[in-house]
Amino acid sequence: MTEAVKAKLLIVDDEEDMRRLLKRSLAEDLACETETASTAYEALSLIDATRFDVVLADIRMPGMDGMEFLERIKQANPELTVLMMTAYGTIDLAVQAIKNGAYDFITKPFEHDKLIHLLDKALERSRLVRENLLLQRRVKEQESFHEMVGVSPRMQKVFETIRPISKTDVTVLLTGESGTGKDMAARAIHGLSDRGSRAYVVVNCPNLPENILESELFGYRKGAFTHATHDKKGLFWEAHGGTIYLDEIGDLSPTLQTKLLRVLQDKEIRPLGATKSVKVDVRIIASTNQDLEAKMKETLFREDLFYRLNVVSLHMPPLRERREDIPLLLVHFLNKFCKEFKKEPKAIAPELMHCLLTHPWRGNVRELANVMNRAVLLSPGSVIQPQDIDWELVPAPEPLVTDSTKGLRYKNAKTQVLERFHREYIADLLIRNNNNVTKAARECGLERQALQQVMRRYAIRPRDTRSNDDNQEDISGKSGNTA
Repeated sequence: MTEAVKAKLLIVDDEEDMRRLLKRSLAEDLACETETASTAYEALSLIDATRFDVVLADIRMPGMDGMEFLERIKQANPELTVLMMTAYGTIDLAVQAIKNGAYDFITKPFEHDKLIHLLDKALERSRLVRENLLLQRRVKEQESFHEMVGVSPRMQKVFETIRPISKTDVTVLLTGESGTGKDMAARAIHGLSDRGSRAYVVVNCPNLPENILESELFGYRKGAFTHATHDKKGLFWEAHGGTIYLDEIGDLSPTLQTKLLRVLQDKEIRPLGATKSVKVDVRIIASTNQDLEAKMKETLFREDLFYRLNVVSLHMPPLRERREDIPLLLVHFLNKFCKEFKKEPKAIAPELMHCLLTHPWRGNVRELANVMNRAVLLSPGSVIQPQDIDWELVPAPEPLVTDSTKGLRYKNAKTQVLERFHREYIADLLIRNNNNVTKAARECGLERQALQQVMRRYAIRPRDTRSNDDNQEDISGKSGNTA
């Protein structure tokens, strides 16, 4: 295992006794590497050669004083955390130093515990800044995918699929839950294609009634219906030469499904009231958060249209299945909203990061973006704390040890916690897989028999998590009967 790299502290003071005292005591209490310098010139040479996390410097020094030293540091390395030491007579200078970029100051003679506390905060600030810069560099690696951020295997697979299909005109069906970034994937496919400089038209299918959507898609001729006082080009014609994105296509009515099928088959549209069809050169990308195959079985979605749309299928994974991308996404949205609101760069406190990493994110990336938008807008400091987040959106994770667990013997408490875990985990697993035990076992990585054994042990049945579907699998693996 790689040993953690120790933080490095540089002490700058012209008094030898002070340097020796601080080096000895701080190295023990802070568990960090310390170096000393007797002048600002010597310190600048050390900073050029070594990466320090924090600099603790006196203001009153011969030659170059602490104020000029601070200015030189901030010019060369604006992210370096600097603490100033000052005597009571120079507090005004210390306040001015903070205005010039110092993190904080402490007055001599100081209490040792107070200095340790202040340096702990400074070291933490440096760690956050360093992690933020690293994440920013990693975010920049993803810029070619039009703000699609992710280093997880699931997202890398998405990127690997987008690269080749963007260079073709094949119809693409994007699937996945709401908020997973299907719209961004569609924009990336269009932007990286040969059509990228041409029209990109977005149609939100659920937002328009059927009669209006048809005229919007295909256009109409003057006199086609009441108030049709002039010819109108439809969105398919507007997208001629480019791409049309049909968002949430699962909500299309049967009538419009039939007309869309004709467009896919014949590459032409017929405006309302027209006697002739018009050829269009349009690439179609569609998306849905619904199970179209299930809708086909219920005859709510045309099977021939599904196969026309599903030439290439690209599934966008939910955020809970790619949690390693959350830190990158947080930095991406922090940068975006800080720039938008004209605020100084911000970082995220470690205790808040833990909450954000474990949050279920049912609204996926869209929910995370909304939380960061509010946090940047409302947080007063440079580090976003848990209290700066709207906890109605991001609740604190429920503790494992609750009031009902406290006071129990260890074995009994452990049994209670494990039972709660199994019940909640398997209930969620079954709901997401429509109470199909075989699919649930495949998703969680267990053999079907092993999952059934756990369900029997905790008396969990598929019907406990469903309303009125009696045709799903039972724990025994048999189909439910209708007796």
